[in-house]
Amino acid sequence: MTGKLRSHHEIAIASIHVFTDDGRLDLAELEKLLALAVRDEVVDADEKRVLANILTRAERDGVDPEVLARIVEVRRQYGFD
Repeated sequence: MTGKLRSHHEIAIASIHVFTDDGRLDLAELEKLLALAVRDEVVDADEKRVLANILTRAERDGVDPEVLARIVEVRRQYGFD
């Protein structure tokens, strides 16, 4: 292993700040997580799994309407729930 984190690990680590900061995912945080996933122009199965878990938790904990709308769009765009 080269020491470089796989992107789904980076997404998971970045999400820790989201839930330890104020406990709620905001739009900027969501876009940052998505940018990590799409930087190679492919959202792979591991990235989808990690993102789906993050989005599910965010929805459970409550998000603003604009964030919820973006979550719905992301789920549809990348084909995961």
